[in-house]
Amino acid sequence: MPTTYESPAAEKTRENHAILNGFYPPLTLETPRRSPMRELISTLLSHRTTHHDEELAYDRMLKAFGDWEGVMAAPTPELAHAVRTTRWPDTQAPRIQEILRRIKAEHGEITLDFLADWPTEKGLAWLMDMPGIGLKTASLVLLFNFHKPVLPVDTHVHRIAQRVGMIPPKASADKAHQLLLAQLPADALVLLNFHKHNYWHGQKICLFLKPDCPKCPLKGFCNYYQEHYGPATPEAMAATPKRWEEAWGKLPH
Repeated sequence: MPTTYESPAAEKTRENHAILNGFYPPLTLETPRRSPMRELISTLLSHRTTHHDEELAYDRMLKAFGDWEGVMAAPTPELAHAVRTTRWPDTQAPRIQEILRRIKAEHGEITLDFLADWPTEKGLAWLMDMPGIGLKTASLVLLFNFHKPVLPVDTHVHRIAQRVGMIPPKASADKAHQLLLAQLPADALVLLNFHKHNYWHGQKICLFLKPDCPKCPLKGFCNYYQEHYGPATPEAMAATPKRWEEAWGKLPH
């Protein structure tokens, strides 16, 4: 029987998942981290904004206007003031209100629960038709809240995929979404763990400016490591930690 050919990039992607799935705590699909509407609006607010400032903006918005109906009806300048800790409050405020108006007009109430019954591609297209919602945000909502087989590619996942060699060096984040999905099982649990583990890895070890390569369990097949340090020696691999150490700090949200 002929064997199935797997590209070197696909081999690296699967190896990445296998290693990081043991290095970091495994996740389950049982409890979404946030409600669908919060995931959508909070992720919109998070663009070029720290998690602390995103959370502050979200909390101020709901405290000021009570619920989504109140946010939708609020004077736009007042909403912009409530979310002023975000990067572009004067842009985000009207976007939020337009999203809420469209959801209410099309579905009679401000909820995203209908996405559970929609095919994945239909849900992606609908979300990405909203102002300010790109592939990453749409994928986060569909994966985290509705367990659809999609893969959010944020800056950390994108950077690691490029450095390791899972995607070409100049592949965009949207292209990375397609390439990585083709290399992984269409399984929401696998995709959730791949996303979060690479997100944590980019936050804590594979940093943008000064990656902590000696601590990285991916060094054995990482292009970036080989370019800067040469092939990983048996001694370097033996000295690599096998699991995330709590002493290194708390993992991000």
